[in-house]
Amino acid sequence: MDEWKRLMKPALRALYQPAMRLARGLTLGTRGVLVDAEGRVLLVRHSYVPGWSFPGGGVARGETLLAALARELREEVGVELEEAPRLHGMFANFEEFRGDHVAVFVAERWRRLGPARRNLEIVEQRLFAPGEWPETLTPGTRRRLAELFEGTPVSETW
Repeated sequence: MDEWKRLMKPALRALYQPAMRLARGLTLGTRGVLVDAEGRVLLVRHSYVPGWSFPGGGVARGETLLAALARELREEVGVELEEAPRLHGMFANFEEFRGDHVAVFVAERWRRLGPARRNLEIVEQRLFAPGEWPETLTPGTRRRLAELFEGTPVSETW
């Protein structure tokens, strides 16, 4: 059953998100800025969105932000948090949907559960050193990295 969910998740998301946006006035997501011991950040390329971004995803009904983040990190990149991450901020993602918000957490203590592998949702994942970011960052990811690593003031928008 888990394999079926993993294979169907991208297709179901394409149907589920528009329905939830009509049913609710608010959607909530969570993203993890995973920093390793060398100060590098784990970024991913999703199969359904162009550009590099942080791993993460939607918060399900009855799920806390941290539980959603932990679940998404396990599913997307095979990572387990070793201690609670710190909240960097909450950001309005109104370009995607007028009621969408994203919580961004920074985690410095985490471990891989096995070798990194591709799946239907994640095309690629890589560690990048500060200042050596890929050219094709998503705009929200670029803003968060500037805030965290370059001292740019924190914005309200994704």
